[in-house]
Amino acid sequence: MSRSRTEDKELRRACEAAIEGTRQRIIMAIRVAKSKGAWGKGKIGKGQGMAKPRVLAICTKAKGEQTKAFLRVLKYTNGGVLEPAKIYKLRRLAKMEVVTSDHSGCTFMLGFDNIRNQRVAPIQWTMRNLDERNRLLVCILNICKDAMGHLPKVVGIDIVELALWAKEHTSAVSKLDNDEDGGTDVGSEGDSMVTMENDLVSQAEEEDMEALLGTYVMGIGEAEVFSERLKRELHALEAANVHAILESEHLVDEVLRGLESATTYVEDMDEWLAIINVKLRHMREDIEAIEARNNKLEMQSINNKALSVELDTLLDRLHIPPEVHYFQLELTSVSFDEASMRQNIKLCDRLRDALRGLDASTLGPDYAKIRAVKEKTAELNIIKLTFVRRACEFLRDYFVSLVDSMMNDKSYFSQRGQLKKPDHANLRSKCWIYARLLQHMKILDKNCLGPLRKAYCHSINQLLRREAREFSNELRAGTKAPKVPSVWFEGSTGPNQNVNNIDTSMVSGAYSKMLAVFIPLLVDESSFLSHFMRFKISTPDPPSHDDDASDDDLGMMEINENDVNQGTLEMGPLNESLRDLLEGIQEDFYAIVDWAHKIDPLLCISMHGTTEQYISDQKVDAAGYVGLLLDALEDRITTLFIRFVDEARHQIEKHDKNVKQTGVMSFVPRFAVLATRMEQYIQGQYRELVDQAYIKIIGIMFVTLEKISQSDLKHSDIFLLENYAAFQNSLYDMANVVPPLAKFYHQASEFYEQSCSRHISVVIYYHFERLFQFARRIEDLMLTNAPEEIPFQVGMSKADLRKVIKSSLSGVDKHITLMHKKLVKNMTSEELMPTLWDKCKKEFLDKYDSFAQLAAKVYPSESIPSVTEMRDILASM
Repeated sequence: MSRSRTEDKELRRACEAAIEGTRQRIIMAIRVAKSKGAWGKGKIGKGQGMAKPRVLAICTKAKGEQTKAFLRVLKYTNGGVLEPAKIYKLRRLAKMEVVTSDHSGCTFMLGFDNIRNQRVAPIQWTMRNLDERNRLLVCILNICKDAMGHLPKVVGIDIVELALWAKEHTSAVSKLDNDEDGGTDVGSEGDSMVTMENDLVSQAEEEDMEALLGTYVMGIGEAEVFSERLKRELHALEAANVHAILESEHLVDEVLRGLESATTYVEDMDEWLAIINVKLRHMREDIEAIEARNNKLEMQSINNKALSVELDTLLDRLHIPPEVHYFQLELTSVSFDEASMRQNIKLCDRLRDALRGLDASTLGPDYAKIRAVKEKTAELNIIKLTFVRRACEFLRDYFVSLVDSMMNDKSYFSQRGQLKKPDHANLRSKCWIYARLLQHMKILDKNCLGPLRKAYCHSINQLLRREAREFSNELRAGTKAPKVPSVWFEGSTGPNQNVNNIDTSMVSGAYSKMLAVFIPLLVDESSFLSHFMRFKISTPDPPSHDDDASDDDLGMMEINENDVNQGTLEMGPLNESLRDLLEGIQEDFYAIVDWAHKIDPLLCISMHGTTEQYISDQKVDAAGYVGLLLDALEDRITTLFIRFVDEARHQIEKHDKNVKQTGVMSFVPRFAVLATRMEQYIQGQYRELVDQAYIKIIGIMFVTLEKISQSDLKHSDIFLLENYAAFQNSLYDMANVVPPLAKFYHQASEFYEQSCSRHISVVIYYHFERLFQFARRIEDLMLTNAPEEIPFQVGMSKADLRKVIKSSLSGVDKHITLMHKKLVKNMTSEELMPTLWDKCKKEFLDKYDSFAQLAAKVYPSESIPSVTEMRDILASM
């Protein structure tokens, strides 16, 4: 205890040194551990870092008659010296809470009402023992009571127990302090404890508690007396227990004698069980030896039976039919003529069955490693490869001979004066005889069909090109068509309406006939190639070995093979074979297109529509290359037609020579003739090509008209209105039924109205400029002045108005006559003059009506000719 007091004094001196100069007096200093916690959760802070050593010091500071109390937190520096860390005012202390989760009761928290952020976890202080905790809490409560006049809220500890502890330790502390200090005053700590005792529980409350405790029989008075009483009762209880044990000594002796007898019996039984255990061990070893011998015999019997079964199975699997040696000679020397095909197919079926029986997937991977299996498999593979090689050589020569025989027969192709439609039915039927053989060859060797497909495609390609060339030549030679001019917009003379009466339907019919004959033929050949050369495997039928089956079944029956990918289409090899089959045939179609284009470039329209119909009708997957051929034809036709349109645009642009030109340009009526003929060639809904041509040609026509008009600005409006009117007149009927032309018709109508308006305005202002300029000045002044103020403006008096009216309207009929002559001067289209004059009169009357209204509003006393008089004058002329 003396050592603890010495450490407390040293700690207080260290704290005083740390706060030297603050004029604060240390009441108590005590070491604590700092950690984080949470209000109301009763948990010691975990996961918040390790506890940190700190020193809590309670300080007071006198300020006049008042005394302020503080709670200081001091921490250790790296050198072990205390330094101030934080300071709290005890008058702000609102709550003291002892952490209930700490079973030692040494951890508590202090809550201050001036901490702004209540979300921050409060600080937990942990003491070394309960006495230190109680000393600190009692001291804080005493100072709060004396200095601040209020007590903080206490949670987790009974304040009565705290008061009892203070009373119990006050005398001991005071005595120790007197012994150590020679009876001197120990300071305020002991006094604070006594005061705490008196303040925490009043005299009346203490009397009530004593009266309450006195009602129990326990007789609890002072704590020392009660403790002595408990000790006496404990000694009495222990003495009674010892007495009871001594009285039961004869019973204990009987129990001990029974235990000794039982121990003797247990030892005898243990010896007997040991003897039995030895006998059982020997018996168990004998039984295990017998069971081991029996298990070996049973296992050997099972293995022998399994081996026998496996050997029987292996013999069945490795059984080679005796006829294999027979058809080995036949397959290597077989004939491939039509009569022998049925026998060849049967031999192929047996060969496939034999190979399938020796396959690893059938026998199993272990059996496939047997040397006998390997030898027999190698022998059958040699037979297979020999048969496939001979069959490929035969079919390659067979295809070439079939095509050569057809090409040597001139009557098969078109001749002069006679068109011959190609017919490949006989050729396909002869080839289809070997379809079943090709299927077997693909199954036996999937790589053997590549060269054979190339040979077949090369032979058929020669035949198709010869047929297309002869048919195309005779088609052109037998078609006589009139020459249609290809230059439409160049020269002083060009195509007229009679060109629309020229009939070139036989030329477009020749192209349609070429497509009608050869496109289905090419589609059929492509489809036949995909099936005959086994690109696409449909759902197969089981193989038939019926000897009575017809010869046609040899090609139609499919084979059910697990190793064949059924229902799939080999797109890569098929496209390559289709390209070999049809390569070069497009040149004969190009020749027909070029020939028709030379006769009449507009035939491209009908040929484009015919080609579009065939493209939209192609739904055969295997004929994909035919679709590419049609796309190439469409591109060729489109290119030729675009070339014609570009040439037409170039011819129109040549009219812009930066020289004065009057009247309707020649390309305006010629375009109407061209559009009429183009509409004749449109078939169905395929008019995109023609609509694009309209956009290009009419666009350059309008641009060229604007450029030509700029060469003579004086008469540009007359030139534009005449040409736009001619454009409307020539396309009036077609614009009602052709939407693209209707769009340009309305556009030309707008340009015509604009040109008329500009020309009429120029003519009117030329003869009545002073009159309408005066009206314009009135309108401008009315924006900023009242009507009655305008006559007082410079140049706007009534006299000025009379001068303007006299100079402009005296002899108005003469002015109007001159205006009419000016309007129709330099015009070449007489049919436009009445309409233009009516527009001019209407425009003049509108302008004069506006002038008359302004004059009546500004000069109400002046009289001017009325609008009715002017209308009558214009009507009489």
